[in-house]
Amino acid sequence: MSALLSSEQIRAAALAQRQDLVAIRRHLHAHPELSGNEHQTAALVAGELRKLGWRVQEGVGRTGVLAELGSAAGPLVALRVDMDALPVEERTGLPFASVHQGLMHACGHDIHTSVGLGVARILAPLAPQLPGRVRLLFQPAEETAQGAAWMRADGAMDGVDALFGVHVFPSLAAGTIGVRSGSLTAAAGELEVEVLGEGGHGARPHQSTDAIWIAARVVSGLQEAISRRLDALHPVVVSFGRIEGGKAFNVIADHVRLLGTVRCLDLELHAQLPLWIEETVHAICKGYGGEARVRYRCISPPVHNDPELTQLVADVATDLLGRQQVHWLEQPSLGAEDFAELQQGTRATMFRLGVAGPQGCTPLHSNSFDADEDSLAVGVQVLSGSLLRWLDQADPRRNR
Repeated sequence: MSALLSSEQIRAAALAQRQDLVAIRRHLHAHPELSGNEHQTAALVAGELRKLGWRVQEGVGRTGVLAELGSAAGPLVALRVDMDALPVEERTGLPFASVHQGLMHACGHDIHTSVGLGVARILAPLAPQLPGRVRLLFQPAEETAQGAAWMRADGAMDGVDALFGVHVFPSLAAGTIGVRSGSLTAAAGELEVEVLGEGGHGARPHQSTDAIWIAARVVSGLQEAISRRLDALHPVVVSFGRIEGGKAFNVIADHVRLLGTVRCLDLELHAQLPLWIEETVHAICKGYGGEARVRYRCISPPVHNDPELTQLVADVATDLLGRQQVHWLEQPSLGAEDFAELQQGTRATMFRLGVAGPQGCTPLHSNSFDADEDSLAVGVQVLSGSLLRWLDQADPRRNR
């Protein structure tokens, strides 16, 4: 596995701490915190890391935690895990369900944080022998796609030679992982459209310009335009998740606000989409007698996995789990990940951690999402092994 730990030693160390990691995960799951408010989560993480002997900095990227281990003279490898929860009302019925109404770890970040602490436990005794440094980034605000930029601005990626990441994946069984070179997730943007009409009496719509009617045309018209005006070989998804408008049941609305998201795998096409969407929306609204204001905000670029690092993860996982447990994913995801912000200018890879139990697993962001806790030891093994193998291969003494 590496010059410091064999596969058997990593496997045994990960399995030995399973009970402790389950307890940490359940505590985190019961006490979720929203993006940018991960104060108690960060305090727990920092406390655990200090007990293990890691050099810890708090408040990196507002509520993030950065920890380092090993010698400053040598290569630097980093692991990023995220900590925030979602504004979702939990409906799992678990005995450790969220105690905070309207908040839930519905995206598995409690698993990610626990795995990060498990890696920290395995690596801590190796500090004097490491041929370089390991840096752990416990990131806030992934769900709002802000935390990675916050941590980068505070220097969290300075000097990093290689970056690893993980995200739970309900489509894979616990005990397995998924890897993919190249595109892993999509570029994402936030879209706001204001449709402007002219109000009037609901009994005489011909005397007004109905903003709700026009907004409905915008929602359907954008989908139709995508299918006929853009290359079908480069998929684009526009989904509106919020609509606001109207003042009374019998009054024609003069203003409607639409909020949505845009996803695209092709970076060049994604750069063209804001102008294309604006022109299309203006044309639709004008055709029905209204006007529009369009605003677009880029949320995150796509995650692009470095082929060599991805192969390293696959090789390590094969050694630890067996070849049948390592799945090469054929398709990228149209989901977004601000891990992409951290990988700018740095070689990086993220893998998928299977979390489906015997009865399967509901999708991410579902109020009944429940990850199989057998995934904890798997994530700890693969990441610990990957970090150590990378350091071993990057060790200048090895290549003399």
